[in-house]
Amino acid sequence: MTPLACITPTERGVADRLLADAVTRLSSEGIRVLGALRDFEQSDASKQCENTLRLLPNGPIVRITQDLGPGSSACKMDAGALEDAVGIAVARLAAEGADLIVLNKFGLREAEGHGFRQLIGDALASEIPVLLGVSDTHRAAFERFADGMATNLSSDEKAILTWCKTAIARRPNIATG
Repeated sequence: MTPLACITPTERGVADRLLADAVTRLSSEGIRVLGALRDFEQSDASKQCENTLRLLPNGPIVRITQDLGPGSSACKMDAGALEDAVGIAVARLAAEGADLIVLNKFGLREAEGHGFRQLIGDALASEIPVLLGVSDTHRAAFERFADGMATNLSSDEKAILTWCKTAIARRPNIATG
């Protein structure tokens, strides 16, 4: 079993919901989860491409898109806001440790060599398992990054939870509460 896994649901929003449900369940069992998930409560579904992330386990909530004005039909990632979120997560991992890292997706910034790649690398170097969503759009970049190390999970809550618990249990010197 590799310490890196991904899910690739084909329906929009399914990965976000599966990962959020898994984090809720695992956290309730005392597993220390760090990372970032899409925050549905803060995002305005009426606005195209508005996106906020909730840093795990307890915030903050970071808006990672920019409002380009009423005439714009484009969506614009706020790379600075995303990198600020990454910095918080990396510092939190270094200071507090974790049993598991969960990220809503390996997206464009990660495909370009930025974004949460540092958090993923730091976690894997510390033998902390990482679970994330991967879209078909960024699948090839993720495969190059993972270099054959990733396990592709089905979009099934039981399979996701089983992988997480098994990966955590296989870490050296880890007590899983």
